[in-house]
Amino acid sequence: MADLARELGVSMTTISRALSDHHSIGPAMKQKVLKLAKKYNYQPNRLASALRKGKSQLLGIVVPYIEGRFFPSVVHGIETAASRAGYNVIICQSNEDVAQERRNLDILLSAQVAGILVSLSRTTHDFRHFEKVRSRGLPLVFFDRIVEGDNVNAVVLDDQEGGYVSTRHLLNQGCRRIAHLAGPQHLNIYKNRRQGYLDALREAGLPEDESLILYSDMAQDQGAEGMRQLLALPSAPDAVFAAGDYCALGALQEAHRQGLRVPEDVAIAGFSNETFTVITQPPITTIDQRCEEMGQAAVRLLLEIIEADGRPFTPRQVALRPELLVRGSSDRLPAVPAGPLRDPSAKFIGTLA
Repeated sequence: MADLARELGVSMTTISRALSDHHSIGPAMKQKVLKLAKKYNYQPNRLASALRKGKSQLLGIVVPYIEGRFFPSVVHGIETAASRAGYNVIICQSNEDVAQERRNLDILLSAQVAGILVSLSRTTHDFRHFEKVRSRGLPLVFFDRIVEGDNVNAVVLDDQEGGYVSTRHLLNQGCRRIAHLAGPQHLNIYKNRRQGYLDALREAGLPEDESLILYSDMAQDQGAEGMRQLLALPSAPDAVFAAGDYCALGALQEAHRQGLRVPEDVAIAGFSNETFTVITQPPITTIDQRCEEMGQAAVRLLLEIIEADGRPFTPRQVALRPELLVRGSSDRLPAVPAGPLRDPSAKFIGTLA
């Protein structure tokens, strides 16, 4: 800008106003400035502009990782909705490390983002670092893995319903000894999926058996190890509901290694609708998490808070309805009804109370 001002013999303020189409600069001067800016390939420093104004057209995103299908698809939904509203995004990965998650927040605060979208790392147990965001009055929305509480803005899948419909499906296939490969219970998604599994068993009149519930971080090798432990029980399960697809894949591979037929000897269901679930043998039954829709809903909620511009905003949590995708890993025909299905209207999907 200094070079442009020097060549045209005007002040930097005039250059700045001409480039931003300010009404105080006449058409002739604007044309001169724009022509010279094009000649020298001038690009405005939008970050510097944001620092001056104290706000920007940037949204910050913090995700645990960007691999597989789920988080990349959510981020795609976020970018689509943000771009439509005139915003760009900065994406940070915590790599499942709470210390990195804290650093991510500091970076985004320094960049003067207009709002932040966060999905918690697996190692996040203490949430005090988010108070720094709130204390600055910066809009904050959680998605998928969230801080639970009434004063939190969040978009989630109804994971409890997902766990319920998956287990209910296995019951309807005639399975009665259903195991659960569960994730870390301090994370809402895994806690709620486990609860849905227990709800379905209880509704079918089956007892909760802790020997059939194994906990892990949901890695593929942990799914295989979990299946080994389950198959070694005096009374092995006839079905496994895994709280994640990678874990379900490991369970499937171990069942094959031990010469079991899937689903005839043991049925398997996962959660997340990862891309590989349609090419395994057999394809894995799973829950679709409506990833892109989750990302777009999170942006809509964040923009509502931004547009409130400091005015009172009642925190809101939005839940999306899960979709069961039945595939060969659990599809035993004919299905055996496990009793009447609970009334879907009894579980409202939308804004949570």
